[in-house]
Amino acid sequence: GGGMVYVPVLNWAGFDMVQVAIPLGLLLNGLNTLLVLIPFARKKLVDWKGGAVMAVTALIASPLGAMTSDKVPVQTLKILFAAMVVAAAIRMIYASKKAEPEKMMSMGKRSLLGFFTGAFAGFVGGMLGLGGGFIIAPILMMMGYKTKEAAATTAFVVTFSSFSGYLGHVAQGHMNWPLTIVVVVAVIIGSQLGGKYMTEKAKSKQVKVIYAIVLFIIAGKMTYGALTYKPKVKKTKAVKDNKQTSLLLQKEATPQMQNCFLFKPQS
Repeated sequence: GGGMVYVPVLNWAGFDMVQVAIPLGLLLNGLNTLLVLIPFARKKLVDWKGGAVMAVTALIASPLGAMTSDKVPVQTLKILFAAMVVAAAIRMIYASKKAEPEKMMSMGKRSLLGFFTGAFAGFVGGMLGLGGGFIIAPILMMMGYKTKEAAATTAFVVTFSSFSGYLGHVAQGHMNWPLTIVVVVAVIIGSQLGGKYMTEKAKSKQVKVIYAIVLFIIAGKMTYGALTYKPKVKKTKAVKDNKQTSLLLQKEATPQMQNCFLFKPQS
């Protein structure tokens, strides 16, 4: 979906991690997976029934993760984000060498595993601005899904997870409408151009390796940013008002008043 790129890029551009980067990362991620889901559905690659349990739990857990992001220090969010990005990069390199599964798990086992996977992926995704596809896809492969079916069903789950997580942030007032409109239009155009390039010129293995390298770089930069992060100290209105009042009193005070202990500097 691109959340692993959207969130850090927006944050490095100067936008607040929690208020802007994470919510927009979820929105753009959901938009991307929705655009991918449509052709997958036309080719009948999506397992709607098998992915339903995972989609429902992700749908519920993602807004809960969104509500948690406000309460987690920015440094912690960045380190967690970097850890997830590294995991996704390793998984991408490993997946390109893995053989296709041959046996599918029973529906009961898939539903049980899907319940917990969807909840975990949804919560983590909502908190960090990720769709959770890097968690969901390997679990689906473990269940017995072929690569294309796993990708298609992941897109189904992540679409629900991303949009519900985004709405969770919007409910808390995390919104920047002008920026949202600009980046949404840019992503729609970019996804069409990227899709055309991928289908006509790009080689799958090369793209995976390049993307994995990019993810490692992002993870390194995010970790460095977290370790060197210095929170901005904002003066509240009350502090500013008190300071101004104190200066005004000192200017207007008579010599007799200045001898009062209230106006004498404290030792």
